[in-house]
Amino acid sequence: MMEERGELRRALGFGDLVLFFVVTGFSIRWVATAAAAGPSALVIWLLACATFYVPLMFCVIELSSRYPQEGGLYVWSRRAFGDFAGFMAGWTYWSCNLPYFPALLYFTAGNAIFIGGTRWQHLSNSSAYFISVSLIGLAVATALNVVGLDTGKWLHNLGAVATWVPALILVSIGLFAWARFGAATPITLATLVPSVNLRDIIFWSTIAFALAGVESGPVMGDEIRDARRNIPRALLLAGGLITVTYILATFCLLLALPREEVSELQGAMQAVEKAAGRLEIEGIAPIAAALIAFSGLGGTGAWLAATSRLPFVAGIDRFLPTAFGRLHPRWGTPHVALLLQAFVAALFVFLGQAGTSVKGAYDALVSMSVISYFIPFLFLFGSMIRLQKEAAGPEAIRVPGGKPVAIVLASLGFATTAVSIMLSVI
Repeated sequence: MMEERGELRRALGFGDLVLFFVVTGFSIRWVATAAAAGPSALVIWLLACATFYVPLMFCVIELSSRYPQEGGLYVWSRRAFGDFAGFMAGWTYWSCNLPYFPALLYFTAGNAIFIGGTRWQHLSNSSAYFISVSLIGLAVATALNVVGLDTGKWLHNLGAVATWVPALILVSIGLFAWARFGAATPITLATLVPSVNLRDIIFWSTIAFALAGVESGPVMGDEIRDARRNIPRALLLAGGLITVTYILATFCLLLALPREEVSELQGAMQAVEKAAGRLEIEGIAPIAAALIAFSGLGGTGAWLAATSRLPFVAGIDRFLPTAFGRLHPRWGTPHVALLLQAFVAALFVFLGQAGTSVKGAYDALVSMSVISYFIPFLFLFGSMIRLQKEAAGPEAIRVPGGKPVAIVLASLGFATTAVSIMLSVI
């Protein structure tokens, strides 16, 4: 029997949750990553949605309505497979996010360069610049979360808004550029067919990684108002928006910029800048750059908030030192877990940069995240299958079709996750 989670404050309502799922589930940097692979990425997005995102969403909806407690997949895995499995699910999910924070902040710093136009482009290869911006962003996001989720959520919410606006700018500019100049990247039936060479097959796992994030909200279950009702509603709304935006933004980026010129680190901003120049639209690139940079900061804050709850609940359950389970006497936040997490993430900022270029550091940080990130999803999908044997209460929201469909969806998600893990280590 798990202990009480302390006096946590229920700071998140339905609107906060929708924006939280947006800022953790959508990042324009994955649009650039997808576009760099060419038009076939559009088909891969659809395949990843069908085989990973849809199963994940329905599993999270049912599990969070059955067991809405603080800890999310940690709670579900522990209930399904025992203490050790619960701890390993939480530990791997927490640890794989440590290199993700600096990767996200490197992306933020890379796009912030476009605020200053050509005057700031010399910073693109400056390790000192990227390290400094990453550490400052990490410090700001951590401080706001320590003060309280009711304060930190404003960074997440504004970050979500700042995420959508550049995506809309990219879509609009791409369509205008297409209408005026034609597609910069040829999009035909032939180019839409995914390649089966090793590099492109490995890329599929990265796209699945981009679609994760919907499992993060339930980790803060005891801090969500009416979690059983609000998590499923927020997930369905945010999930639909995220799917459409990823596909549409990738399509429009390819319309605006030749595939060969797309950079994974700065591709979205390159497209906006070049297409705006061709269309003779002035002043739009710095605005988009500032918004993308702020959305990265908001995403960092949201992920810090969610993942810090895992060592917090593990501390309460005595799997980690009890200090991790302490709440700040004034702000009621898991400050020990937050501060330790920020410290280790800061180390990854330096480790990722060691002996390599800025782009090399970014690629290394992304690779470290992708390789380990899928392991907790094996526990999540496995828990969904195992817990079907438990009777669902009247408050539970079941997968349409009940137990048989739930097992099929979870099995599909499990298989996709296992394949993605194998691809990511090739």
